[in-house]
Amino acid sequence: MSRGPRWRPTEPTAGVPELPEVEVVRRGLDAHVRDRVVSSVEVFHPRAIRRHLSGAVDFATRLVGRTMVAVCRRGKYLWVDLGDEVDTAMLAHLGMSGQLLLQHPGTPDEKHLRVRFTFADDGPELRFVDQRTFGGLSLAEVVETAGERLPEPIAHIARDPMDPAFDLAAVVAAMRGKRTEVKRALLDQTLVSGIGNIYADEALWRARLHWARPTEALTRAGATQVITDATEVMAAALGEGGTSFDSLYVDVNGESGYFDRELAVYGREGEPCPRCGAPIRREPFMNRSSFSCPRCQPRPRR
Repeated sequence: MSRGPRWRPTEPTAGVPELPEVEVVRRGLDAHVRDRVVSSVEVFHPRAIRRHLSGAVDFATRLVGRTMVAVCRRGKYLWVDLGDEVDTAMLAHLGMSGQLLLQHPGTPDEKHLRVRFTFADDGPELRFVDQRTFGGLSLAEVVETAGERLPEPIAHIARDPMDPAFDLAAVVAAMRGKRTEVKRALLDQTLVSGIGNIYADEALWRARLHWARPTEALTRAGATQVITDATEVMAAALGEGGTSFDSLYVDVNGESGYFDRELAVYGREGEPCPRCGAPIRREPFMNRSSFSCPRCQPRPRR
């Protein structure tokens, strides 16, 4: 049953988009900038490219005349492929409030416009808008890793469950070999990428596991189930355009996602569990919050 959200996340990392939200943006960008040639780049705020140490002039100069061949994703990161003959890619991270928007030329500038890209075809501009300036763009060296080309800063990040080359059995074995809590393992981007606080809580609820369950105590079936549930809940969120708790997460057309209406436990403190009716609990977790059902997901005994 669809429900409107009540609780709003306030902890500093709660607003970082997870895999479904980033994939929604990637798909929109890829559909509108693929094979377009950059004609100009304007950087309006240095923090937007702070990871590009050579500065704004170098960032712009190296992109002008380049073709945006494709928009790719690894976990929560996006990058623009500039072609096999180019040894760099444009890496993007949305942070808490970053937006990559397509706007017709002449559209009034957004209040927090940080970078503008125009194209040789005089079509829609690409704008990077970021209210809190925690996100950013940079040019990064492309390296060969396990037979694929990746920007070097994200080459260590694991594949996500929606990647066609994702190896579920290998991830399950690695998870069970760790000595940590199951939710910490789900959030470990070197083990499995793209899962954040929201979808970890939803997957754990579906799998009937408390976030503090030791990974070494998981059966192979249990570990497989929670990864499978994470995959399914993220696929469902992707179909709804992602989860928007505020106006800062939008797709390339400025539209919000609607999966927050379908969340079972995240942000539902005190509301009845959709499965058993027990009030959803909220517990502190890594400077954030974790939501679960006390009846369906009993805390493991020490």
